[in-house]
Parts: sequence; structure tokens; C-alpha cells
Amino acid sequence: MLNNIYDFKNFKGDFTGGLVAGVVALPLALAFGVQSGMGTTAGLYGAIAVGIFAALFGGTETQASGPTGPMTVVSAALVAAAIQINGTLDDGMSIILLTFLVGGLFQIIFGFLNIASYVKYFPYPVISGFMSGVGLIIVILQLFPFAGLGSAKSTFAVIQDLPRLFSEANLSAILLGSLTIAIYYLFPKITKAIPSALVALIAATLVAYFTKMDVPLIGEIPSGLPSFQLGNILSVDSSAYSLVFEYALVLAVLGSIDSLLTSVIADNMTKTKHNSNRELIGQGIGNMLAAAIGGIPGAGATKGTVVNINAGGKTRVSGVIHGLFLLTVLLGLGKLAAHIPLCVLAGLLIPIGCKIIDFKGLKHLTKVPKADAVILVIVLLITTFGSLIQAVGIGIALACLLFMKKSGDISEKGLEIGKVSDLDGAQPWADEQELYDKYKDKIIIKHLYGALFFGFTSYFKDQISELSSDIEALIIRMDRVPYIDQSGLYALEDVIFDLRKENIEVLLVGLKEQPLDMLEAIEIIPDLIPEEDVFENIEDAFNYLKDKLGKVSTQ
Repeated sequence: MLNNIYDFKNFKGDFTGGLVAGVVALPLALAFGVQSGMGTTAGLYGAIAVGIFAALFGGTETQASGPTGPMTVVSAALVAAAIQINGTLDDGMSIILLTFLVGGLFQIIFGFLNIASYVKYFPYPVISGFMSGVGLIIVILQLFPFAGLGSAKSTFAVIQDLPRLFSEANLSAILLGSLTIAIYYLFPKITKAIPSALVALIAATLVAYFTKMDVPLIGEIPSGLPSFQLGNILSVDSSAYSLVFEYALVLAVLGSIDSLLTSVIADNMTKTKHNSNRELIGQGIGNMLAAAIGGIPGAGATKGTVVNINAGGKTRVSGVIHGLFLLTVLLGLGKLAAHIPLCVLAGLLIPIGCKIIDFKGLKHLTKVPKADAVILVIVLLITTFGSLIQAVGIGIALACLLFMKKSGDISEKGLEIGKVSDLDGAQPWADEQELYDKYKDKIIIKHLYGALFFGFTSYFKDQISELSSDIEALIIRMDRVPYIDQSGLYALEDVIFDLRKENIEVLLVGLKEQPLDMLEAIEIIPDLIPEEDVFENIEDAFNYLKDKLGKVSTQ
């Protein structure tokens, strides 16, 4: 009977994958709990609830979920706002937990309304600017804990308070935090079998304990099962509802994006296809239950998911085991965790914040279209020093307005744009018929129409990913593509990179001036696409392929 529900052949891999993912998640759950302002217990509670129930009800078999950097940054901003209204964390807890609960409910609604299908239309500069801003927030807010000092709750206040960092810093805390960062980065060079974050946490804590360093500690974690907080949640004054819904919406949208991006990574690694709507429902259930027991919300965790898959995890049981491992830690190791220094947790969070920053997008600021660069910088600054929800809203509005202006400019110049962003390859054009008839089992030709922009990139990547791996070459005709934005550039880069891993040669034909300039500016040409695979017209591409395929067939 049980075999109809679960194939026990997968249990060994699921158990190992879940255990390793749990070990990776432990130090991060503690650190994110502190970062949120609610304490390590809230981090563990959230990791347990989201880890178990998002795995049970979600739509990605190998997803490991829990508190993440972006979700924790929003949670910390909410905690600061609630304390400002009510005076203390305990008094503001009802607002905080109700917001987490409503955020999870929004995710469930998103799942039933198929909102997941619209998330893919977010422009790359908006996502890049937002994530980079989140990474900067994490780093900035950990500067004072890293130096053994109490920190302000906003980035702007931290920067204003920087002189105190230099005059009051605890040298022992800085040394311990630096040791943590060094182990985090250097230990993988020795072995990747043990998560470096866990090694850094344990090693630095032992150094502090045995040398009796005078540094702030996290304090004892309450052991035992968490209690339900529904009484707190239901006692919110109606005057706080606007704050609740604003932050709940941000958490829901951000958690959905975070989880779905991780789901795509899991798909690429396992060659499976996740269910986006079910994933949002599962994440929403997990976040609602986290709120009910006083935990911080979470999302699909990329690092945990990757190590789960690499360690053998194949089904949702691995995600459940990851959450159950954290539950056993909560029940048995609370007293030991009391000795962990706060500067050690800061030493773990600073590298994580740096990883979230999109250095690729920032590096290309001077090379991508100016409109995309401006949007990225605006969203980054508003995210870091202003409102998270306004950052995303303003970024999307600007991206849409600037794209409409660009489309108008293209039309005024009399350039043929056909349908705005379309792709086909079902039937060869007249000038392709000869090659198609002879080599249709070895090559595929795709025709792009119109600007390759953020609203089209997801469809483009999906269509290319469905190509047979048996082909030897893909021709992408770009004769009718007058413009390509940053989202389109990176989508094309991802597609070419994936195809080259399958030993499929990609030829670009008919590149116009702006797309060619952009591809050369960020070095897709010649680093990823050699110049010999770029052709002005289809005849030259055919002559190249005829010669190459002819030689292959006679060998």
C-alpha cells in the first residue's frame, strides 16, 4: 500500500539529501532569525514550518525551503515598523505575525489564480536592482553586529551612525567575524563534503568559548515544541491593516519570485518540470503555519535545494526530512546554541549578502541599453534606502514606459518589427528550403520577429529548451530584431550556454546594429558565440553548415 504512495528505492537518497540540506540550513536559520529582529528561535521555527509543509504541498519535488535573505530583509523592515508603532517587539508581535499569515494567504491565492504565469514577465533590471539592494541591506545591517555592537534597524540610520563603528568597535568580535568569513570561503577548497557555513559556525564558536572572548552571544534558544500564536494574530488593531497588507503583499510577491527561480534551478539539475501554481500554494501553506507558531517566513532556498539534489534527494520526502532535522535540533541543542556569538552570525550573513548582489548586472551597467541601466540603479537605490514595494512598482512602471517609447522610436524609423516579439520555426522560409530538405534531422531554424525584450524572454527560453538534443546546430535568424534589452541579452546568453553544453552549435544570422553592439559589449560575441558563427545573411550560414555537415557525414 505504501509503495503506491512512495517508492522506497528513493529513501536513501532522500534521507541523505534532506539531512545535508538541514545541516546547511541550520546556521542560516539562526542567522536570519537574528537579522529579522525576532531572534534565533523565530528563524528555526520558520525553517521547520516552511521546510516541512512547503515540501509536502509544493510543486517542486526536490525543493528545500526556509528563511532566505530577501524574505528576511522584508521581515526585518516590518519588525522595525511594528516596533515604531507599538514601542516593543512583544507589543508589535501581533502585527508582525498577522502580516506573515496574510502574506502566506496571498501566495495561496496567487497559486489558485495562476499568478505564477505573470511573474516571469518581471524585467531583468528590476529583479537585478532589487536583489542587489537586498544584498546591500544584509551587508550594511551586519556591519555593527560584526564589530560586536548593537545596530540601527535601517540602512540609512546605520550609515549615519558609522563614526561609532570606528570609535567603539570590539576588536575580539571583528577578529572572530573575520575568522568566520575566512573559513566560509576557504574551507570548500579543502572539501565540499561538509557545508562551510556549519564548519565556520562551529569553529568560530569554539574559539570564542575556549578563549573566553568578551563578545555578545545569541543566548539560549527555548527547547521544546513551539506553541500556537493565534491569540496574538487576532488582536491587531484595525489602524494597522494598511501596514499589514502592504508588507504581506511584498512578502508574497518576493517569496513567489524567490521560490520559482529556485524551482527553475531544480528543474535544470533534475531534468524535471515543476508545477508553479502548486509551488506557490505549498509555500503559502508553509508561511501561514510559520506565522501561526511565531516563525519568520521563507521561500525556496537555492543553496539548500542544490545540496539536496547533489546529495541524492529525488522526492519531496527529502524536503520534509530537512525540516524534521531542524526540529530535532530545536528539541535538543538549544543550550549549546546559546554560546554562538552574534559576530559569527554576522560573519555568515555578510558573504550571503554579497552573493545576492548581482555583480554581473552591475558590471554591465555601462554596456547594456541606458534605459535598463537607469532602471537597475533606481530600483537598487530605492530598495536599499527606501521602500521595497515602491522599488519594484516604480521599476516595472519605468520598464514598461521606456519599452513603449523604444517601440515607438523603432516604428518612426520605419523599421519592420512585425509582431512585437514572436518566434517560429515550424515552416522554413523560401530561402531555407534547400538546406532544410537535406539536413532537417541535424539542424533547426528559428525565426525571431520584433524586439527581444523582457516580456518575451521566458517564452523564448521555453521554446528553445524543448529542442531535441539530437540536432547538431541551431540557426537563430534575427533579421527582424531591431532591438534587444538587458533581459533579452541574458536570455539569449543562457540559451546559448545551455545548448553548447549539449554540443549544439548556435549560429546567429542577420544581426542588426543595436543587437550586435549589445552582444559584443557584454562579450557574448566572441566568448560564447565565436565570430565564425555570426553571419550577415542566410546564404553564408548555409555554405558554412554545408561544408561542416558534409565533412561529418563522410567521416
